[in-house]
Amino acid sequence: MEKFSYDNAIVRKFGIATLVFALIGMLVGLYAALELAFPSLNVAKWVNFGRIRPLHTNAIIFAFVGNAMFTGVYYSMQRLLKTRMFSDKLSNIHFWGWQLIILAAAITLPLGYTTSKEYAELEWPIDIAITLIWVVFGWNMFGTILKRRVRHLYVAIWFYIATFVTVAVLHVFNSFEIPVTFLKSYSWYAGVQDALVQWWYGHNAVAFFLTTPFLGLMYYFIPKASNRPVYSYRLSIIHFWSLIFIYIWAGPHHLLYTSLPDWAQSLGVAFSIMLLMPSWGGMLNGLLTLRGAWDKVRVDPVLKFMVVAVTAYGMATFEGPLLSLKNVNVIAHYTDWIVAHVHIGGLGWNGMLIFGMLYYIFPRIFGVKLFSLKLANAHFWIATLGILFWAIPMYWAGFTQGLMWQQFKPDGNLQYEFIDTVAELRPMFMLRSLGGALYIIGAIIGVYNLYKTAKEGKLIKNEEVEAPALVKHTSKEKGEGWHRVIERKPVRMLILSLLVILIGGIIEIIPTITVKSNIPTISSVKPITPLELAGRDLYIREGCNNCHSQMIRPLRFETKRYGEYSKAGEFVYDHPFLWGSKRTGPDLHREGGKRSDSWHYTHFINPTEFDNKSVMPPYDFFIEDELDLSDLPAKINAMRTLGVPYPKGFEDSAIMHAQNQAKIIAENIVNELSTKSSDKKASKIEKLSQKEVVAIIAYLQRLGTDISVKEEELEKPE
Repeated sequence: MEKFSYDNAIVRKFGIATLVFALIGMLVGLYAALELAFPSLNVAKWVNFGRIRPLHTNAIIFAFVGNAMFTGVYYSMQRLLKTRMFSDKLSNIHFWGWQLIILAAAITLPLGYTTSKEYAELEWPIDIAITLIWVVFGWNMFGTILKRRVRHLYVAIWFYIATFVTVAVLHVFNSFEIPVTFLKSYSWYAGVQDALVQWWYGHNAVAFFLTTPFLGLMYYFIPKASNRPVYSYRLSIIHFWSLIFIYIWAGPHHLLYTSLPDWAQSLGVAFSIMLLMPSWGGMLNGLLTLRGAWDKVRVDPVLKFMVVAVTAYGMATFEGPLLSLKNVNVIAHYTDWIVAHVHIGGLGWNGMLIFGMLYYIFPRIFGVKLFSLKLANAHFWIATLGILFWAIPMYWAGFTQGLMWQQFKPDGNLQYEFIDTVAELRPMFMLRSLGGALYIIGAIIGVYNLYKTAKEGKLIKNEEVEAPALVKHTSKEKGEGWHRVIERKPVRMLILSLLVILIGGIIEIIPTITVKSNIPTISSVKPITPLELAGRDLYIREGCNNCHSQMIRPLRFETKRYGEYSKAGEFVYDHPFLWGSKRTGPDLHREGGKRSDSWHYTHFINPTEFDNKSVMPPYDFFIEDELDLSDLPAKINAMRTLGVPYPKGFEDSAIMHAQNQAKIIAENIVNELSTKSSDKKASKIEKLSQKEVVAIIAYLQRLGTDISVKEEELEKPE
């Protein structure tokens, strides 16, 4: 027998960070939800919905759920492998590095420094930091696995290994970008290719950051809390390998009816349907582990939280394949149905499993009983009620939106204006906010309960234990199954996991990037002007793509409402793509030329003057803030590097070109709105041409104008 100790100090650090960011992330989310119900809460540009929505998603995914994942992994891994973590120093570098990344996100996102790519909004220096800290985590994890005192790796470890290798691949490939300035970059991919890579990442970030590590935690904590073995070892093998193989293919189901090639969409649909089987296999394996222990479930809050979590996982993973069916997706996509679906996973699966896990861990690392079972049960019921009040109104909102958008009158015209659908959703936004508030109240109770638990006990910083030394066997044991051989070879498991997850990505992404026929070019599509490029960056800075899409699908109700459907060749110079995933406002892809420059100018000042049903915040600071064109030459150079055909030397005249176009737009605005003398007009034009508003208007007026529907010329690829 060998004596050693478990490091509970690192578990406590990540656990406390989890609780802190649970409250911060949820409160930011509640504020964002209230902004849609009560637009007057958009009181300053740095708290406008477009800026704090990505702050909320990043705080929940990487700060709350990320810290919780590391809490559970550091706690369970040591006990499953019967060894202390490989390096206390690496553990602490990982912890403090991760918190600094979160701090950087909390500062940069409200200030408008964003790539605009969903769940990957952080700019290039932070992306590099994430990569380095993730390597530290993997180094520490594999060092621990290699010095273990058990021969075979338990199923939870399989999921941790797959999580590490897949998140590394996803993050690196989706983060290929060219820096322009210290906090500005452009995606290496363009248009359709960027969309496919992003949703290959976006879907699988949900899969391999929010799902696979928590399945590993499920396989550890449910058996431990119920004191029962996992229902089926064979089912866990099927669950693991089929899940990580199939999941990676499903990303294109986020892009149905878009300009993505049909074959890629069809692959996404087919594998999404297949994904139901391993997902539900894992859910059933978790729930059936509790067979014969239901009396304990009724009294143990830890198991209550985990049962609801696994049930929510089952609901979300049934709904995902359902939403990949085109006849369902045509109703759901761009609506609040998707938001409800995501939050069943976030609030139900991740949130409930995390709090159940913390209720299990804290008493054990502090050597004391849970402070209050009554408070834990109160937390459970309030949180469950909060989920219902959050999700049900949003499902109703999604159905309402999707059906209202498609409704026609007998004369063939649309029944509703887009703004009518927004007004119809306001009561549901209010109910959603109530649900969020209830969930936060439950979280506050949980934080208090765990704080009191810690205060009544004392951290067992180095938990002394003993275990037999590992006797290494190189030969296969008699009667040993094929998978047992893989289980005792962690490097082999890592390599096999890498190969399994690469297959789908390679087959979907490489042809889309390399085969020209997948993206037919359009001869009339030209690069945007320097001023329009500056305006596009303002559009990205303000998070306009969080509410507006730029993708008109080839569906009758969309072409009737917005105009000609979007073509793949229209996006070949878009770095990054801006197709969006939610329509709180109308699609903007054919916005160019529909309205005057002065209309956009006054609309930015106060959108509710045009329609009091609008939930769009005012952007009057566009009129007040100076337009900075100093980095235009660097932007033009970067775009040329990415293949945008700006003439050589064009960067030298880019600022002058932008200033001339700005004066034309400023003149249009002043002439349309002003009745003053020509001298005063000239002064006002000069002043207005130096404001941000002219750039954002220039970009909006360009959208969708490169093609003429009647004269569109598609170049036939070779």
